[in-house]
Amino acid sequence: MKDLDKWNAKVEADDFTDDEKKVFDEMGLKGSSRRTFLKQVSVASMSLWATSYFTNDLFASTMEDLPEEARVLLNEVKVNLRVNDMSKPLNIDSRMSLLDALRERLALTGTKKGCDHGQCGACTVMIDGKRKLSCLTLAATCDEKEITTVEGLASGGKLHSMQEAFVKHDGYQCGYCTPGQVCSSVALLEEAKNGEASYLTEDLKTINKDLKLSEAEIRERMSGNICRCGAYNNIVQAFKEVHSGDSEMPTWEFATQEQMENAKNA
Repeated sequence: MKDLDKWNAKVEADDFTDDEKKVFDEMGLKGSSRRTFLKQVSVASMSLWATSYFTNDLFASTMEDLPEEARVLLNEVKVNLRVNDMSKPLNIDSRMSLLDALRERLALTGTKKGCDHGQCGACTVMIDGKRKLSCLTLAATCDEKEITTVEGLASGGKLHSMQEAFVKHDGYQCGYCTPGQVCSSVALLEEAKNGEASYLTEDLKTINKDLKLSEAEIRERMSGNICRCGAYNNIVQAFKEVHSGDSEMPTWEFATQEQMENAKNA
């Protein structure tokens, strides 16, 4: 700021070196036109300086360094996030995603940031009982809504039945996608109970509640959650056991040579 003030004073006094005047003369800037131009440059410089301040000094700070009353935030809004039966008022930037609010402001790091583009499902949480991609959800839109993350599924020190099933059937390998898979599975239980339709629903006019989902239905409805380790069969089995008590292994089988050829030529 001191350098910028010195520059403004120099512009007002028209106090330039011979070399600086030569440059301005070559640009066709003389007298009042030169001062007008340089004042506009000064305003632009102030904007660039302010941008540098916010990005470097504010957004690069650790969570502990940020004040609870974050008055320096751009586009500040106040929200009350109700997460896992707890309420937390926060001052946040209006553009902050729910995923970043959960991880960086509430230290709920169970919800993972995978692609950050809504394509992998690792960030899935439940909002008012519906599964949502927290990386595509603005935290400002979640004021007073009931949010459940993977940390809030266990009760009284006991795992949720879906979590137990994932452990039993080894529904994970590296585990990075598991929080999103589990939250999506828990929400899917309610979707089936409410009779919500999917791409594979044949008759949209006569949808019944308490649906017993087929293996194909489970795979379709869980297709938004990607497991790069490939534990899909185990995930399907874990869901089936909680959903219908079906303990049989998934009905997948290796493709025949004929099926491989047909797929190649399709």
